Amino acid sequence: MTKTILLATTMMATTMLLTGGTASAQSATAIETPPQAAATQQGVLVFQPDFFASSSPNTALDMINRLPGFGLDTGNNGTRGFAGAAGNVLIDGDQPSSKSDSLDAVLQRISAANVERVELIRGGAPGIDMQGRAVVANVVLKQAVEIQRVIEVNAYLYPDGYVGPLLKAEYSRREGDNQIEGALSATTDRTDGTGDGYRRRYDPSGVLIQDASLDLHDRIRYVDARGAIQRRMFGGKMRVNGLLHYDENIRQLTTTILTGAGSNEFSDQTFEGLNGELGINWSRPLSERLELELTGLQRWSDGSSLAAFTSAGGASVFGDDTVVGESIARGVVRFRRNERWSYEGGGEVAYNVLDSETSYSENGVAIPLPSDTIKVEELRGEVFGQATWQATPKLTVEAGLRVEVSEISQSGDSDQSKQFVYPKPRLQLTWTPATGQQFRARVEREVGQLDFGDFVASADVDLGQVEGGNPDLEPDKSTLIELVYERRFWSEGALTLTAQYVEIEDLIDVIPLAGGFEAVGNIGDASAQSFQAALTLPMDRLGLSNARLRVRASWADSEVIDPLTGTPRRFSGQQAFGCGVNFNQDLRGGRWSYGFDHGCNVDEANLYRIREVRRYESEPFVTLYGQWKPSRDLTVRVDLGNVTDRQNRNYRIIHDGPRDTAPLLRREERGTRMSPWIFLQIRKTL
Repeated sequence: MTKTILLATTMMATTMLLTGGTASAQSATAIETPPQAAATQQGVLVFQPDFFASSSPNTALDMINRLPGFGLDTGNNGTRGFAGAAGNVLIDGDQPSSKSDSLDAVLQRISAANVERVELIRGGAPGIDMQGRAVVANVVLKQAVEIQRVIEVNAYLYPDGYVGPLLKAEYSRREGDNQIEGALSATTDRTDGTGDGYRRRYDPSGVLIQDASLDLHDRIRYVDARGAIQRRMFGGKMRVNGLLHYDENIRQLTTTILTGAGSNEFSDQTFEGLNGELGINWSRPLSERLELELTGLQRWSDGSSLAAFTSAGGASVFGDDTVVGESIARGVVRFRRNERWSYEGGGEVAYNVLDSETSYSENGVAIPLPSDTIKVEELRGEVFGQATWQATPKLTVEAGLRVEVSEISQSGDSDQSKQFVYPKPRLQLTWTPATGQQFRARVEREVGQLDFGDFVASADVDLGQVEGGNPDLEPDKSTLIELVYERRFWSEGALTLTAQYVEIEDLIDVIPLAGGFEAVGNIGDASAQSFQAALTLPMDRLGLSNARLRVRASWADSEVIDPLTGTPRRFSGQQAFGCGVNFNQDLRGGRWSYGFDHGCNVDEANLYRIREVRRYESEPFVTLYGQWKPSRDLTVRVDLGNVTDRQNRNYRIIHDGPRDTAPLLRREERGTRMSPWIFLQIRKTL
């Protein structure tokens, strides 16, 4: 079945890329708007500033968060290459040219007063770069001059009196395509890694053999500077962005034995890192229907960590020094043949490198680890093409084909190289049978990216364990089938039902290594399926004006053959059920706002190791907030986080060797509580 789907998808994608269609009078950028917008057509929902007026937004991010039936996805800046890192929001039709500068931070620096409109594009449209997504939002900026100076004084307040300040300053000037912006921020704070708890150990029969208390303490500090300038140059638009970020993290855990055999334990982890980025993006129209876009990006980071574990039985120390670099060059040509057909093609070349040295010792004696000193380099190229066809006013077809070629080489403890060639076809159909209803179907071949960190040895100091690196990894490959139904109602209401089925080759999990170590590796073929329902419900007709309730529920299942037991099981780390509830209401034209977020599910997931099975549970997280705008240029907001003082629990079923053959050694339970906190924000626009 999978091969048939792949063959059919590839043939259709290739046919569409090489052939065109006849002209039509129907516009591909047709617009279906709610009552707050100006017109009703097909394809794109347009939200004018009046739609957001009741919430009095400060930034473009506030407007994006207000879109009914849309959830912000900032992308994944850990993905190597440029295309895979994209989020689901465009600015003036373009993807932000930075990977390190998160999408939400970019949107937060755009004043709401500078937004002309927000377009919600569902299912693809000619002339729009969807970044491989089914739904994207496009923030269209005004051409008028807009100058913004913002100062934020924020602080996290904790019950024990600790205060974590967060200071921000931003400046931007926009005049059409000419823009300049900059931002500075700094903090010293703690995270939910600070708290207290317990650890209890039981023998195989369930008898308590040890009870201990846990005291967790952590501190984070960072200084961040970033900026960008955009100008009309060489007949087009050029944008240059830069970023410099320094951070450090200290984490400590003290384990005190209350009853039972054993000695007190102490673990101490420190990290210090510096990273930067320089990006350049240039685009220009070559003709009325043809556009060229070029992107260059250079990223680098240098980090070191030291982790120590001590007890009466001795001490172990793990150290790591890592340098990471990424260089990207990308070119895209977009051609809009007519109102029904548009094409996109281009290529990307990327060079990635990770150079890492790790060390491990027990009681002062150095112990060699698998792949403890290694340099990983990747040279990757990708060519791609895509065609979007407005077949009828109600049907849009999007087909694309990407071909990725890469070579990953390793030197140091392991000297070897591997070459990969992967075609990645994609086909998506979008059918809008009536106003407010839409069906989307997608079939896509996806290839995962190897995490360079899996090639290198690592440590879990809190558990007193180390893991080896694995130089023989291969990326997982999957075939995805997705069906989506979307129903719009009551102006702001939206119901989205999503079903997915995935077949996976070379799934990545944990495998045994020689010497008793374990590492990340490929464990074979697998399959997964999921279903999600998301509802945005306006409350006006239910008696609460300018109020919205958002509900999300998801279910997932999967199957893979366990590499040790040979029996089927769920993927490591996969949750069977997830849900969330969000409510907010704006009062007096947005001068007052309040709401809550409730992660209503109890997060549960099993992690399958070689000698043990770990299970994680987290009680629901609840946040309440209130916001006051005494004037248009001043906002005061208070968030109360973790109001239920939730508990996180970790369970370990530990064997005296490989869990398929060795007897049960003990069971262990850890529970920790991270205190509630108050976040105070004062935002002033000058």
